[in-house]
Amino acid sequence: MAEKDFLDEMVAERTARNPDFPELLDAARRRRELLRALAAQRAERKISQTQLAAAMRTSQSTLARLETTAADTKLSTVERYAHALGMSVQYHLIDGEQGAREPGVVVHR
Repeated sequence: MAEKDFLDEMVAERTARNPDFPELLDAARRRRELLRALAAQRAERKISQTQLAAAMRTSQSTLARLETTAADTKLSTVERYAHALGMSVQYHLIDGEQGAREPGVVVHR
């Protein structure tokens, strides 16, 4: 068995204080995955942060923060981002056990 590192210790410590911590961590991971997928779509379409920010009626610095953090972003912001890319967001509710095995983000073209 591999030796525990700092991250393992931190997760164990936080979980001891809050048994919901692993689920919170997983939710943050899924949010980050979604925001990274949006940023990848922006880059693939060769749209600058400045251009997309203007289409969203926000600032480039706000967009940069959105793309590089796992912030608890509002759904309306994610929808505005997708709309500015010519995309839409769909939501699917799935069983928690199944959700752990499914990809958090799927991009359809």
